[in-house]
Amino acid sequence: MNRDERNHLLAERSQVQGLLATIPTSQGITRASFESRLRRLNQEITTAGVATRLPVTTRLTFRGRPVIDSHAVYAQFGMPATQAFTEAVTTRAASFNGPLSDMGPIPNRDDYGLLLTGTAIGSFGFQLEEPGDELLVGQETAMGKALLQTQQLFESAVGSDDDLTEATAGLPPRVIKEARKFLETLAAHDAVCNVTIGSHSFSFTDVGQVRRAVDRLDVNNIHEENQTFFGSFLGVLPTSRTFEFKDAADGTIIRGKIAADVADPSIINSHLNRPLQIILAATRVGEGKPRFVLHQLPAWPMT
Repeated sequence: MNRDERNHLLAERSQVQGLLATIPTSQGITRASFESRLRRLNQEITTAGVATRLPVTTRLTFRGRPVIDSHAVYAQFGMPATQAFTEAVTTRAASFNGPLSDMGPIPNRDDYGLLLTGTAIGSFGFQLEEPGDELLVGQETAMGKALLQTQQLFESAVGSDDDLTEATAGLPPRVIKEARKFLETLAAHDAVCNVTIGSHSFSFTDVGQVRRAVDRLDVNNIHEENQTFFGSFLGVLPTSRTFEFKDAADGTIIRGKIAADVADPSIINSHLNRPLQIILAATRVGEGKPRFVLHQLPAWPMT
């Protein structure tokens, strides 16, 4: 049983208990039916337990000048490279919980961290994982999400302009900056890396590719500007933080992300199909199509 299933049973039990409180004892048959259902719910909740999952684990390995086959890595490279990778992941995790300044301490930094659980053989590197002993099935932590998205960002940096636009849309500049610092560390030591999470693995093929990725993650290559649209929201998925908006000018459907700045995106679903003006951040890399992010709820029209 996962967490959602357990929560569903708990909610149903609460509802049955509430109904029982309103049924008089004179309605014996009706009460007996609900009491039977309540016993079954209590039994399911007590005996089923909650399914757990293993933490998200990353194998970060290196090849190149500072690496001696699968035997060792020079400390003057391995330690700062692993620290730079961890900093990139930590910064991304912190950004899920609110805006990040370009400089200064990361808010609630002690809430974010990676565990170093061993060396990773192949080339040479380390195994890192999100903290947590008993993570529930369906439970997604900030560090687990950040590990996956950091891997995707590195992969997109050697992909198409559309790939990089999609990966960077909505990312705070500081997140991109920290990811770029990790790649700069690799390039400075003539090294490449492999990042493996689960069954998905990404590797830089050579140092030249790392250096091109550094250039592509430069702030001058990723363009963002605010654009104003008039139209109406068609729908919002609060969990995935995505929206659809119909532009009144030409009927174009704009799909985009909702930034962490917006505390409760579900409120938009109370204002669907109502004419209004919104401001979206449009991100574009090179010849890629723009990707849109909503950072602030609009002023709702008076009814």
